[in-house]
Amino acid sequence: MKQFISAHDVQNIPALIRKALDYKSNPWKDETLGKRKRIGCLFLNPSMRTRLSTQVAAQQLGMETVIFNVGNEGWSLEFEEGAIMNGTTVEHVKDAAPIMGNYFDILAIRTFPGLKDREADYGEHIIKQFIQYAGIPVLSLESATLHPLQSLTDLITITESWQATNSRLAEINMPLPKPKVVLTWAPHVKALPQCVANSFAQWVNAWGEADLVITHPKGYELAEEFTQGATIEYDQEKALKDADFVYVKNWSAYSPYSSMPPFGGDWMLTNEKIGQTCNAKVMHCLPVRRNIELSDEILDGPNSIITQEASNRVWAAQAVISSLLQ
Repeated sequence: MKQFISAHDVQNIPALIRKALDYKSNPWKDETLGKRKRIGCLFLNPSMRTRLSTQVAAQQLGMETVIFNVGNEGWSLEFEEGAIMNGTTVEHVKDAAPIMGNYFDILAIRTFPGLKDREADYGEHIIKQFIQYAGIPVLSLESATLHPLQSLTDLITITESWQATNSRLAEINMPLPKPKVVLTWAPHVKALPQCVANSFAQWVNAWGEADLVITHPKGYELAEEFTQGATIEYDQEKALKDADFVYVKNWSAYSPYSSMPPFGGDWMLTNEKIGQTCNAKVMHCLPVRRNIELSDEILDGPNSIITQEASNRVWAAQAVISSLLQ
């Protein structure tokens, strides 16, 4: 693996999932793999789980981690080609990225979309320039359109949970039936990016080990490049029927970009709605707005595997970092 930006960078997703679960059972098995190597983690936006899990994963591989919050601790970066830098930006990415490439063995970057210019966001303008100029493997800690570490974590969690549910089949190495996975839109108080939803759809479809249904109000369609292969259903009740996993996430509209079209009905997931499923496990990437996106009864109830999901972020990061090192 030369970089980790999307599902397309992974040649064998099931193998990467197995690698992550292997690290979960034996976290220190490769504790010298990253000896005398450094990973630089650049944050252009805030983070908690992504930052902490990546740092823990790198340390379990023997790497030194350097955390740098670009907005607060360093110069403002310029990304425009041919920019006349007479404003607030002080350093161009063309000058900064090659130096970082000399400091580190892997460069991990987290940046969000501006949610103003769809063409710029979906062109992945920022992370592509780090790839171009750094000269070392780049690991996405979330970009303008995708969150690959989160999506890998989600597949790890689904695999782990589905094997436990079908333990008898797993014990005798029988192929497991494909679970029905539903990605459902949820309300929010502000416009959020499409990154997590895009990425989840891309990874589940590329994985091919689950049947994916995406449900949302009309007007919240995602870009077809990420949803192709999934079933789109505007009726949430119909979508949830017989689901094995329900992934809850809000996102703003793709068109008109970053808008929040009015919607009808109650889209927050509740225990009553879970009654239509096959006792589905409920997932969310966190942070979550309680009783807006998800009800307390779901988050604190037996169907929630959100803590398990968030904890698996370490093993996803460890599997990816070790693959980049190797």
